[in-house]
Parts: sequence; C-alpha cells; structure tokens
Amino acid sequence: MELRTYWGVIRKRLWLVVGLLAISLASYLLFAPQAPASYSTNMRFVVGLKPEPSTGAYYTYDRYYTWLTAEYLLDDLAEVVKSRAFAQDVAAVAGLDLPSGVIQGATSSGKLHRILSISITWHDAGELSRIAEAVVQVLRERGATYFAQLSAESAVVSLIDPPSVSRVGASLRQRLDLPLRLALALIAGVGLAFLWDYLDVTIRNRADLEELGLPILAEIPAVRGWLGLFRPRSNRGYRP
Repeated sequence: MELRTYWGVIRKRLWLVVGLLAISLASYLLFAPQAPASYSTNMRFVVGLKPEPSTGAYYTYDRYYTWLTAEYLLDDLAEVVKSRAFAQDVAAVAGLDLPSGVIQGATSSGKLHRILSISITWHDAGELSRIAEAVVQVLRERGATYFAQLSAESAVVSLIDPPSVSRVGASLRQRLDLPLRLALALIAGVGLAFLWDYLDVTIRNRADLEELGLPILAEIPAVRGWLGLFRPRSNRGYRP
C-alpha cells in the first residue's frame, strides 16, 4: 500500500482523529488537577571544630585530627538534620504549631567535605522563610548539643550561603502530561481510522473493483483543489 493510500484512509476519517484530539485537550483543561504552589529554600553551612590548646612545646598533629573530626562530625550532623528532635527544635523556634514529622519530611541534607547543604520544600513562602531562619538559629546555637562527646564551645557551625526562598517550577511529569495525552489520542484516532477502513465493505475506488474481477467502463474524476482537501475519495463513481 502506497503512502498516498494511507493518507487517503486517514483523510477520509480525519474528523475521528481531530475529534479524539479535541476531547483529550478538553478533558485535560477541565479535569486535570492543578498542582499546588510549592516553594523551596537552600542554605549551606561550614562545620568545623576548634583545635585543642597546646599543652607543651611539641608537635601533636592537632590540626590533622581537628580536620578529621570535623568531617566525622559533618557525617553525623547531616543525619541529625533529618531527625525528629531537630525538627521539633526548628518548629519551636519558628513558632509554628506543626507536627515534627511534617518538617522532617520536607527537609533533606547533603554533605561535601566540611560543607553541609540543607534543602526544604514547603507550600507557603512566609512559613518557609520562618522555618529557614529557625534552622540557621538552631544550628548556630544548638549544633553542638546534639553530640554528647562535644562541649558546647567545641563545634563551630557557620552559615556561608543564607537561605533564599524561590518558587518550584512544574515537574517533568506535569510538563509531559498534555503532550502524552495528545500523542495517545492521535495514535488511537489513526488506529481507529484504519480499523474502520478495514471493516468497511463499501467499494471506494477502482482497486476494489479490480480485486473483485469486474471490468470498469467509466470513471468520474474526483474534485480537485483546496475545496476537496477533506472530501473523501469515495465521491468517484464506478460502473462495472
């Protein structure tokens, strides 16, 4: 079957394809759930440890162990940030009457060398700003209290990138929702057009008569021009 024949099948029932596309688009515009507004903030801290004072005129490798201990401390602090106790402290400082699990589930952390990164996603920009400020305050003032082996003045948590609140854009799934709906509607429309054509037993062209073994005496040409673009080719008449 030539490409023109394929296009003839689709053109003859183009209304079916266009109709399914229109229904899919209308259903998306009317019934697709609107994603609620979401905001995020990111901040970074540097975690260090004050070296122990020298007790004699000898080399003690104190700087090496101080840096090494700071890296271990950061590993633990990254997990502390995701704990329920830290979330409760943040909620108390922020003055928000929220379950600790809510803040805990919206907080994620990452670490690189002695840099602690904290990201928080929230539905309200004002509350998120208060939560971010509370996180900074808790880590600065109570960072060492989460570690029983450290005194309050040993650990040093310094803010290097202050939090900034920004709106979260649409996810990849949300951006691809409408194109995928239209693509599926197009595939379904083309498939139904070919199925309809396959089940249709009407004689539409001379090839159908030739398959039946009937002689053709005359043929009425189809209407040409842009007016006949969407007119089916079955307007031709055949006389066996």
